[in-house]
Order: sequence, then C-alpha cells, then structure tokens
Amino acid sequence: MGLDNPLHIAFLVVILLLVFGARRLPEIGRSLGSGMREFKTSVTGEMQHPQQTLPPAGAPQQQTPAPAQPPAQAPAPQPPPAQPAVAEPVATPAAPPEQPPAA
Repeated sequence: MGLDNPLHIAFLVVILLLVFGARRLPEIGRSLGSGMREFKTSVTGEMQHPQQTLPPAGAPQQQTPAPAQPPAQAPAPQPPPAQPAVAEPVATPAAPPEQPPAA
C-alpha cells in the first residue's frame, strides 16, 4: 500500500482540502518546501549566494548591443509646492490706559 494509486492521491487531497482549506494549502506547501530546502543546504554544507552567480570561465559571454537612445535630459527642477496663504491676525488698536486725574 502506498501512494502509487491515483485514487489514493485524490483521496488524500480531498482530506487535506477539508482539514486546512483551499487558502492555507499553498502557504503550507511553500513553508514545507523552504524548510526542506534549508534542511538540505544545512546537511550538505553548501552555501548559495544568489547575488554572486557568475558564468563559467570557459563559457563564451554574449553581449547584446545596447539600443541607441538619445541622451536623456535632466528633469527640470520642480519649484517647491505652494504654501497656502495664511491670513495673519489683524491687530486691534489697544485703547490707551486711562490715566488717573492729576490732583
């Protein structure tokens, strides 16, 4: 008994859909795949650096000619956004202080 029968695989998929739902299955598969990948790299001791992929030394390098483009003009400097005018408060003239009558 194994999963060599397509009916067994279909039955297992139906059970998984009922238990986890259709939304969670892709997430579970991704996390399971990344976990297996990390386990494999830790066991083999290989370190992968995707940024440092270089072609083999014996392979011919293909260079595609760059399409001729006119020199790009620098964009004109944008003026700063206009500040909304704020009305300054109008100063009301202050009444002169009353002076006490001279005695």
